[in-house]
Amino acid sequence: MSPKKSPFFELRSGTVDTLLFVVKTTDLDAIRTELTRRFEATPEFFANDVVAIDVRRLAADERVPLADIASLLDSVRMRPVGVVADAAQQAWAVESGLPFLEARDRRGAATKVDIDEAAEAVAAAVAAGVTAESAATDPATPTQSVEPVRLATSAQTLVIEKPLRSGQRIYAKGDLVVLGLVSYGAEVIAEGNIHIYAPLRGRALAGVHGNHDARIFCTCLEPELVSIAGIYRTTENPLPDDVLGKPVQIRLDEEKLMIEPLRLT
Repeated sequence: MSPKKSPFFELRSGTVDTLLFVVKTTDLDAIRTELTRRFEATPEFFANDVVAIDVRRLAADERVPLADIASLLDSVRMRPVGVVADAAQQAWAVESGLPFLEARDRRGAATKVDIDEAAEAVAAAVAAGVTAESAATDPATPTQSVEPVRLATSAQTLVIEKPLRSGQRIYAKGDLVVLGLVSYGAEVIAEGNIHIYAPLRGRALAGVHGNHDARIFCTCLEPELVSIAGIYRTTENPLPDDVLGKPVQIRLDEEKLMIEPLRLT
């Protein structure tokens, strides 16, 4: 039998999305404190997500103990799988024992990917969610009875026409438009913008690959969590009356999450 047709395994080219943990300081204590603060409110949210440690924001003469950072990520149940580094940083980054990974920055841009091709390429769980086609059989949510939703797509936009129930996750390579209710326990995730023309009661994460220009728009804001480029807010912090249950847009100002009323008339 030809080894290319082995029934036991295959080696195929593909891509698996990961979160980037972007290191901006060499102060390990500060990283530990901030990591604990940001994840203690939602300890299960990033559990078992795959993450790459990105050190490209450090100055040329700065170094960090990558093994210690990997241990910190493990402590919040994230799974570090490699390091993203500039050529000049690789001499010391190799000491961590983590493999080097290439990363394509997507700030301000979305990638054109056919939905069926994306579902095949992301064979493992997407770090921040799963595609709609794979949601019905995703082993990460075995207790959920999840039906696939009908999709309509353009070059960079994914349109969801049905309400999303608890346990459903939708991942868009570009912008995401949702025409129905996003229920408690449901997640909508996009590398670009998110538009929700119905109540948002679950989780919405836009710009998940570091697109700080991404925005979230919805006609009724009642979320469990909203996030842009990894900066998030949960219901642990009550929303002001002028935006709770109202049409809003959510954007970043530097690294501050701004939630603003949206005037529709």
